[in-house]
Amino acid sequence: MEALRPKGAPDAGLSKSALYRAARAGEYDRIARGIYRPADAPAADWDWIEAAARRADATICLTSALAIHDLTDTIPDTLDVAIPRGARIPATQAAISWHLFAKETFDLGRTQIPIPGAELQIGLYSPQRCIVDAFRLRGDVGHDLGREALQEWLRRGGKPAQLIAIAARLPRAKGPILQALELLA
Repeated sequence: MEALRPKGAPDAGLSKSALYRAARAGEYDRIARGIYRPADAPAADWDWIEAAARRADATICLTSALAIHDLTDTIPDTLDVAIPRGARIPATQAAISWHLFAKETFDLGRTQIPIPGAELQIGLYSPQRCIVDAFRLRGDVGHDLGREALQEWLRRGGKPAQLIAIAARLPRAKGPILQALELLA
């Protein structure tokens, strides 16, 4: 079911006050400030719903995306979400780490995926983009994350040329990727 916001309540046949009463009565779950979902809706990740409801261009990145692609054993304690640099970082109740990525390269390796159990979609970076970002931002995410993900990706048959093509388009990425590939070869 779609996340419902008070301003969209009339589209669902409710007034704002009726939505609030329904939420108090247990007919709607309050996901976050201003975001509600029917209580009988299928199970869904509320953090994903909040990120997608707050920013249509929200894109799962870094450790969170590597975990989705099963390229790391690290369990992220927050949802890593990228938005274009210059955008306002939304206030959220969920455990979301917002990252600002350059507008010119924001869509590189980005796809939209449906949020399971919801009618919303959220962006997700490709495994190759996530590995390159882990090397590029190794000072923030740690040096081991990128190496671990790269080793697993290569073990599954990943092609180094794909990584180098993406790394060449992102700042501070090509050198560390080439060094890591050299060491692993």
